Amino acid sequence: MTSLDMVRWIIGFAALIVGVLMFWSLPVPFSSAGSSKGLPFLSIIIPARNEESRIVPLLKSLQEQRFVRFEILVVDDDSSDGTAAVAASFGAKVLRGEGAGKSSACWHGARQAEGSWLLFLDADTKFVGTDGLRDLLHFYRDQGARGIMALQPFHTVERLYEHISVIFNIIVVVGMNLFTVWGSRFKTAGSFGPCILCDRNDYFLSGGHQKIEGAIMDDLALGEAFVEQGLPVRCLGGKGIISLRMYPEGIGSLIEGWCKSFAVGSKSTHPAVMLMVVFWIVGGFTAAGFLISSLFEPNLTAVLLSGFLYLLYIVQTAWFAGRVGNFKKAIFVVYPIWFSFFIGIYLYSFIRVNIFHSVSWKGRKIKV
Repeated sequence: MTSLDMVRWIIGFAALIVGVLMFWSLPVPFSSAGSSKGLPFLSIIIPARNEESRIVPLLKSLQEQRFVRFEILVVDDDSSDGTAAVAASFGAKVLRGEGAGKSSACWHGARQAEGSWLLFLDADTKFVGTDGLRDLLHFYRDQGARGIMALQPFHTVERLYEHISVIFNIIVVVGMNLFTVWGSRFKTAGSFGPCILCDRNDYFLSGGHQKIEGAIMDDLALGEAFVEQGLPVRCLGGKGIISLRMYPEGIGSLIEGWCKSFAVGSKSTHPAVMLMVVFWIVGGFTAAGFLISSLFEPNLTAVLLSGFLYLLYIVQTAWFAGRVGNFKKAIFVVYPIWFSFFIGIYLYSFIRVNIFHSVSWKGRKIKV
């Protein structure tokens, strides 16, 4: 085995160790409570723009919840489809937004809400079981019922192209700075966006979505607004509680969605965490390069070592992905393809944000 092969082995193995430090754990809410006694009235606020086909699973899952002391406010953000009619058919109270984006819709809903706690949900989420909502509320109360508790929903995948999102899903979680081996040593980057639970008084004390209106990454900005007021922001995984299916409309929507958020959102990731992410990705490509080059060398040791290193990356990437979504294990045999998609879309997002200063989302051109 050549000295170059040894360097590749060291880099690849070291990157695997860094990966473990980078994504040490992803806690999920848990509750041993057996009833809904003592939980306050809840307002569920769902900003929705052209979500006629995607909001139905969420509304169905809310109808199935055994905890029933809540109201549903769907804020129609200038939809051109039947979103409002679908929401009304499930008994939701439909509010007409001002057509100024998600933050504006959330703020409008919060002002109309009657609950002591507010739960902001993206329209493409849904609760997994009949006690998911109750368990989430109990856990929030057990943690002191202050500030934000945000869940990153478990990503459900149905079509092959949706696997392109796998590395993005991992990095979105890691980029919050909270899931390394050092726990909360690094300041949170903000809040997850699809599922945000907070106390009503804390929300208005922070300025809520009105304060962050115009922010591209409204979830991160909202979390920062709470932190500025000395309020806690807890971010957790949603596995077993809440799920979502991202970008079922097609690959174009997927690219547009990640482009909208990723280059901007990565600026909130702590430099140390970002460095670990970069090294982990470099290590993945190094392992793949080592394997390919060893196949052209008549050296059994190099083939065995490179194959073992590549196998370890397959297992680790699949392990990380299993925390954030139901991605098929077979796809990780070609994990460099998914790493490459991540880099390509990230660079495209970086160019759109930093050179053209605009991104597109749901028919709107957003200046950044």
